[in-house]
Amino acid sequence: MKKPLSSKKIIWIAAGAVVVILAIILLMPKKGAKVTTTYVPHIGTIKVSVSTTGDVQPQNRLEIKPPMSGRVEKILVVEGQHVKLGQTLAYMSSSDRAAIIDAARAQGEKNLKQWEDIYKMIPLVAPINGEVIVQSVQPGQTVAMSDDIVVLSDRLIVQAQVDETDIGKVQLGQEANISLDAYPNQTVKGKVDHIYYESKTVNNVTIYDVDILPTEVPDFFRSGMSANIDIVKEEKDNAILLPLDAVKKFKDKSFVFVKSEKGGKNERREITTGLADDDNIEIVSGLAVTETVVVEKQVYTAQQKNTAVNPFMPARPAAGGGRH
Repeated sequence: MKKPLSSKKIIWIAAGAVVVILAIILLMPKKGAKVTTTYVPHIGTIKVSVSTTGDVQPQNRLEIKPPMSGRVEKILVVEGQHVKLGQTLAYMSSSDRAAIIDAARAQGEKNLKQWEDIYKMIPLVAPINGEVIVQSVQPGQTVAMSDDIVVLSDRLIVQAQVDETDIGKVQLGQEANISLDAYPNQTVKGKVDHIYYESKTVNNVTIYDVDILPTEVPDFFRSGMSANIDIVKEEKDNAILLPLDAVKKFKDKSFVFVKSEKGGKNERREITTGLADDDNIEIVSGLAVTETVVVEKQVYTAQQKNTAVNPFMPARPAAGGGRH
């Protein structure tokens, strides 16, 4: 059998409940006056886009490897150089030729020239038109068949990472705006060229890679650069626009409050809306650009500090007070 609470405990529990209620009341924001804001519709351009990040990559990365182990004799290209199909990129010797040439060189120039005419160097040629994006091997360096002598790219693209919740908004051919972290003030135009079918997980988020093909690849593009991409889903010029908070919604309908020209009550008017971005919404019908929209907002302010004394707490002695 439970022991009944004493009167003293009941009083303290009740006091605690009162303190909690007073604290909630004091912390609640105070309802202030209404603030009226007016908006005039304006004509502008509105875009609905998918914003994401990515990086600059070769569209087709081609590694030029030696046909055999040996020694690189000459490198004829540098990074950033554009090359054509069939152009010689480098010359190398097989391990056997390198040993013979080195022995002939020790016997004098005449002997060296004879062996160089007999045993020709092996040319490495470009199999595509493209740009040299990697060239890290130096003449005289020994290489294996698995080593890259030169790496070519047919052109640089931007590979965007699109969240699975947005991938349904992306379609081939859509326009995109690209800006690089290294050149934030330079905007490059592009188009969606390829949407990958297989997803991958990055930081527990499912994403799909999307290739953005620049309309023109600028000189400052470098493989590996970080990029910000806006893929334009839909765009409209000469649209009537209002800020988002000027339009109210109830169920499936949208409406605004139009200011009365005669100073009477504002008119609640149903409108038809169109595209919307992070700031504005398009007004398709129901409102003219000459009319003024009124928005009333309730302002809340923090409660003033309450200096009331809790009757259940012992009072502090006055400053400077003491026993006499």
